[in-house]
Amino acid sequence: MVNFKPFFDKLGLNGSRWQWRLMRWEKNLAALFRGEGLPGDGISPVKVILAANLIWFGLMILQGVALGLGPQALLKPPLALLHRFGAQRWIPEVLYFGQWWRCLTYAYTHAGVIHIGFNMLVLYQVGPLIDREIGASRFVVLYTLTALTATLFGLFWHPHTPVVGASGSIFGLLGFAVAYFHRMGPPGLALRNFMFRWAAFAFVFGLLVGADNAGHLGGALGGAAFGLLLPVGARGRRATAKLFNVVALLCVVATVTALVLQMATWLRV
Repeated sequence: MVNFKPFFDKLGLNGSRWQWRLMRWEKNLAALFRGEGLPGDGISPVKVILAANLIWFGLMILQGVALGLGPQALLKPPLALLHRFGAQRWIPEVLYFGQWWRCLTYAYTHAGVIHIGFNMLVLYQVGPLIDREIGASRFVVLYTLTALTATLFGLFWHPHTPVVGASGSIFGLLGFAVAYFHRMGPPGLALRNFMFRWAAFAFVFGLLVGADNAGHLGGALGGAAFGLLLPVGARGRRATAKLFNVVALLCVVATVTALVLQMATWLRV
């Protein structure tokens, strides 16, 4: 490995500490390409996604209060505030202005405490069951992929309508679980039926609150396709470990980049 210590010393940083960090990152990256899992693979992706959603929502509430919105920021944020925090709309923001990061940020933006509360409740209930079965890397890929398939359906259904919320990915998890656990045969039928019940509950809730049905359908179909194609069993997981580790890392980088780019818009006059 290249000796970066003199470089960091010249920057006034602790060269030894940064040299050690670079060595650790290099080791983690090598392990990733050997199929040994993401760095910090013991961390639950469900908890990380829950935390990311809650922190993003908290930041939105703080900005809303600072703007004088009061309780409205918590209960029913106005469209301008949702837009500021990454609401997705194909026309004009994405297709005309090139704000492609909104295809991911919308999934971390919620239209009030009831909206985020329900989505996070479903994620908390069904997420760990799927994570334990397929592993952290595949879960991250599934969650991110279905956020994209959900918003893609919106392009054809309502390109001028702003959308927010994690429900596209939530329905993606449910669609995946129904398809995947069904393929497992008798051992997976109880979990399949459990996911069916949650899907029906979420669908009814969505009808009551006027949710984005296009996103729900797009997420569910994307998740079901993933569930039909993903290898079942330990042998299949081992064979695709390297691929999913790398794709999961790309998903994490894309999501973090999208959120950072959205925050960068706050600096514009």
